[in-house]
Amino acid sequence: MTSDQILAAPESAHPTLRAAVSGLPSYVPGRRASSAERSAGVDIAALASNESHYEPLPAAAAAVAEAAGRMNRYPDMAAVELRERIAGHLGVTAAEVAVGPGSVGVLQQIIAGLCDAGDEVIFAWRSFEAYPILVELAGARAVRIPLDAAEGHDLEAMAEAVTERTKVILLCTPNNPTGVPISHGRLEAFLRSVRSDILVVIDEAYVEYAEAGSGPDSLALYRGYPNVCILRTFSKAYGLAGLRVGYAVAAPEIAEGLRRTAIPFAVTALAQQAAIASLDAAEEMELRVSAVRDERSRMAARLEAQGWTLQPSQGNFLWIRADDGLRGRLVAAFDQAGIMVRAYQGDGIRITVADPASNDRVLQVLETKVLEARA
Repeated sequence: MTSDQILAAPESAHPTLRAAVSGLPSYVPGRRASSAERSAGVDIAALASNESHYEPLPAAAAAVAEAAGRMNRYPDMAAVELRERIAGHLGVTAAEVAVGPGSVGVLQQIIAGLCDAGDEVIFAWRSFEAYPILVELAGARAVRIPLDAAEGHDLEAMAEAVTERTKVILLCTPNNPTGVPISHGRLEAFLRSVRSDILVVIDEAYVEYAEAGSGPDSLALYRGYPNVCILRTFSKAYGLAGLRVGYAVAAPEIAEGLRRTAIPFAVTALAQQAAIASLDAAEEMELRVSAVRDERSRMAARLEAQGWTLQPSQGNFLWIRADDGLRGRLVAAFDQAGIMVRAYQGDGIRITVADPASNDRVLQVLETKVLEARA
């Protein structure tokens, strides 16, 4: 082709996105205070993103400050020290650990590593909003299975949805946004019912907030079923949401594939050092988590006494099922009170459990709406 032929391309021609990208649903983050609200000093309770309301653990903050003096250097791409510390924490080997920029980054590595175009990924819906985005971006097919009446995973329906094209099944426990866990017995029965060549990802982003015994012993299941992959994050209970570091535990050959599909140097040196320091501060982190559990229980009891119907949550959040009419009224009431919550069209509202004062503001808004409904 000559240069004249290249220059003769139609004026209307332009680069176009892949169809899969153009049709992707947008990830909707939790709303934040506007610049005008911040400038006006409005007391905003940011309860939309399930962030820890605590400041970073002192040891993590100190590790970041120390590592910042070397940020002109690339991080360890293999994250060897962090992987070894995670492995020691969980009783596995470093060869079984892969890290990435948050658990969502590791999940993208999982989808990229296992799914070709047209392959299927099964997950409950509603669940983590990034699931369908990552699946469709890879050219795979998202298979959404509705939650059961108790706002949890319908494992029987998920097992029935398996086809010859199924490559990955995502199980979020406790489920985001409903907070409902999957019991160990139900999950083990599910694993016995699905093919061993399907990777079953147990997404435990909120596992630290769960009461002992409420959900599965994922490490025991991993040791018993080679097709299990555990997915966790430092963003929630450890309070490192702004640094982006998560990890997977999987069979060595799977974990190696996840490391190969990772973006080079995606987990920064600051994130790696903060995560290591956070693991070393486990007792302090547990004290914080215990306080959140106590507040979660207090809020749930108060809301149920007000007349709200809740499913027991094992995350750092509460879920209120609401049709669009009620959802709209609640969001408006929360906005007026300076409280940011996460609304899901057609489904309900998720409210992060925070400090007692912010939680009391939530309880007051919801009590007011109940009183208005009864008037």
